[in-house]
Amino acid sequence: MKTEFIDVSDTQKNLVVEIPSTVVDAEIDKVARDYSRAARVPGFRPGKVPAKVVRQRFRDQILHDVAHGLIPRAVDEALRERGVEPVDTPDIRDVVVEEGQPLKFTATFETVPPIEPGDYASITLHPKSTAVGDSAVDEALANLRERAARYEPIAGRGIAAGDSVVMDLVRTATPKQETDQPLVVIAGEPAPPKRPAEPQTDKHEGVTVEIGAPANPPGFDDNLIGLNEGVEKTFEVRYPDDYAIEELAGTTVAYDVSIKAIRTRVVPALDDELAKDLGDFENLDALRARVRADLEHEAMHEAERDLRGELLKQLASRVTFDVPASLLDREIDRRMEDFVRRLMDQQIDPMKVNINWEEFREKQREAASEAVRGALALDEVARREHIAATEEDLSAEVERYAERSGRSVAAVRAKLEKEGGIARLYSGLRREKTVDFLLSKATKIQAG
Repeated sequence: MKTEFIDVSDTQKNLVVEIPSTVVDAEIDKVARDYSRAARVPGFRPGKVPAKVVRQRFRDQILHDVAHGLIPRAVDEALRERGVEPVDTPDIRDVVVEEGQPLKFTATFETVPPIEPGDYASITLHPKSTAVGDSAVDEALANLRERAARYEPIAGRGIAAGDSVVMDLVRTATPKQETDQPLVVIAGEPAPPKRPAEPQTDKHEGVTVEIGAPANPPGFDDNLIGLNEGVEKTFEVRYPDDYAIEELAGTTVAYDVSIKAIRTRVVPALDDELAKDLGDFENLDALRARVRADLEHEAMHEAERDLRGELLKQLASRVTFDVPASLLDREIDRRMEDFVRRLMDQQIDPMKVNINWEEFREKQREAASEAVRGALALDEVARREHIAATEEDLSAEVERYAERSGRSVAAVRAKLEKEGGIARLYSGLRREKTVDFLLSKATKIQAG
């Protein structure tokens, strides 16, 4: 068998193969005999069809089966001899197969060039401090106070900034654009001028409006300040020409409001009573201690995530070649699928969001390329250092999956096996162990 390897690029390779005619003819004979035993040809008993008739009648099928039998074996043999491992199934093209002639074809595939991860100690990391200051604790407690705030009805005064107002509201908006659709078109006469677009009215009962909220229309709050419960008022709001919502920019909207209730926001005092209301805390000091512990836990995990991210970024920079296109596309697909899954988890229809998916996909390319380079470097370190995930590691991770999803371990494992997820899970665990190994070897510079 003749083979020729052609380097198209660092990662793209072509393999040109020529299988001798003697091998091809022997395979044709073998396949033709199989057809003779199974062929049903009018005028001949089963199994008694002459070989010549079989070869003529089933020529294309026989040559197809010969190619499918010889080509995979030839590719595997050639790759093993060269010690080449493609990242995906080779693409076979330019196949030429005829009786009495060599079988010729070209296999196109991608490989990962040799990677030199370098001296592990030259990876320089900067761990963040996980200390939590008093100001951070005070801010968290202040946020707890704000979340514990309640609204209480008030009487004897009008609406003020910060109040929560319940109202019935009728909104009438006239679109700024005119319609191109005439009321009547008469043949032979010029089209009538554009007519103004029809006003659009919508009604809302019992809506709650926070006075001073950033989303309120410009000037809306000013028309409500001072109004008492039971009062009705009609007013107009003019939206600026540069208003963020294009459909409203430059328009005038009429509002009819009827004030049903006025509530004021009451923030509880930061004391022992608040601590008891928020949970099983004896006093404010116990709540403060729990808040500090939670913040320290979050800071520790954030610092660890940042450290791992910094390590992967430096490791990825040591892979200087363009990553194989198939691996890059696979990582972009994974990111797209993950994003769509998050939208669906939030009950958002991906088909109805205002996203240019082609542009969004292209924006993932740089980060995906870095992720692939980091993964390739980790795999090389794992190979060199004989790092592997064990069956115990795998079982423990499946158990964690099951606990988070509320399903049985057997059900989770069966689903992973059905979807080919076990290999991905194993690969992910091996890479996590490799990151831990590199963190133990890297140089860490503490902040001064």
